[in-house]
Amino acid sequence: MIFTAFERMVAMRYLRARRQEGFISVIAGFSLLGIALGVATLIIVMSVMNGFRAELLGRVLGLNGHLNVYNARGGPLPDFDVLTGTLRNTPGVVNVTPTVEGQALVSARGVASGAVVRGVRAEDFRARPTLARGVVRGKAEDFGEDRIAIGSRMAQRLGLSVGDQLTLIAPQGNVTAFGTVPRLRSYPIGAIFDVGMFEYDNSFVFLPLEEAQAFFRTGDAVTSLEIFVQDPVQIRAARDAVQSVVAGVGRVVDWQQSNSSFFTALQVERNVMFLILSLIIMVAAFNIISSLIMLVKDKGRDIAILRTMGATRGMIMRIFFLSGASIGVTGTLLGLALGVSFALNIETIRQAIQALTGTNLFSAEIYFLSQLPARIDWSEVTQVTLMALGLSFAATIYPSWRAARLDPVEALRYE
Repeated sequence: MIFTAFERMVAMRYLRARRQEGFISVIAGFSLLGIALGVATLIIVMSVMNGFRAELLGRVLGLNGHLNVYNARGGPLPDFDVLTGTLRNTPGVVNVTPTVEGQALVSARGVASGAVVRGVRAEDFRARPTLARGVVRGKAEDFGEDRIAIGSRMAQRLGLSVGDQLTLIAPQGNVTAFGTVPRLRSYPIGAIFDVGMFEYDNSFVFLPLEEAQAFFRTGDAVTSLEIFVQDPVQIRAARDAVQSVVAGVGRVVDWQQSNSSFFTALQVERNVMFLILSLIIMVAAFNIISSLIMLVKDKGRDIAILRTMGATRGMIMRIFFLSGASIGVTGTLLGLALGVSFALNIETIRQAIQALTGTNLFSAEIYFLSQLPARIDWSEVTQVTLMALGLSFAATIYPSWRAARLDPVEALRYE
């Protein structure tokens, strides 16, 4: 054993302060609480940041292609069926979806707003799990021919349901002798989807590909080819393979390029939050130093008596090291349990607080997602725990060394 039974007994005795040592005990208690709150907060925040990134990445990549091929010369992409067949045989490519995308004005029941209109084939719509599983009204099989699919937020905002008509107004109208006349087309709603991301649920409209080609006047061409690959994280290899196939014909843009600013901002925010919250643990470690220094000063006479009774400097150092380390270890374990428990039940806790306060703590309009996500990365939890323990142990070294260097003669003389 590194610590003897005598050393453990004395160390624990010093942590149970008598009445005249109550102030030292209060500082030690705040040190323990500070470390616990720091560790718990850091675990919770990092878990939420991981959850945000995973949810956004999963939904963005579930609804959009991992790679997009555009016409290298601009404009629509002709002869896309031949290119689609070639790309589907490219190693690493799972699926290729011809897409017509544009912006339009949607109108229903006297309410109008902007929308992103995306045209895909009915089989491609049903083959996309995010959309097929996200249909909350109607059926995915009802999308096709002239029936469209819209997001649940848009349906709620416009007061629409399955079977109702939605009017689309094209940005380019018909030019006549009397000026430009808006082009209108009404479509029945076949399905309403909810992918859990406000931007898509509120502003996306899916049309059958042929209807979208007619609406945006692209002829037999499409605006892009959406490509899904086996491993979107390792996108570089797939992009190089696709680029070699479409060289001279198409321009390839991967999901990292399309969303670079968004995910870079998330990563920067995550790193800054880790740094800021680590300071909480550091401040608590300084509290351990101050409480131990005060304890050493208060126990000068006890140290001198122990030394005269045969206690070595190493024994004195281990006693005070154990006192300080006990605060750090207890606080870290308490924070670990609190942080993990909170992160695992964060959505339930959010709903309970909302029910009690009557306020919306996580607005989908602001945070993009309809639920508060949290994903625990156990390697990060281990890193946080080890950092807290390391700071706690480091904080006890100087006060313990100072206690061991105390001269028993001088201590007894002035006591």
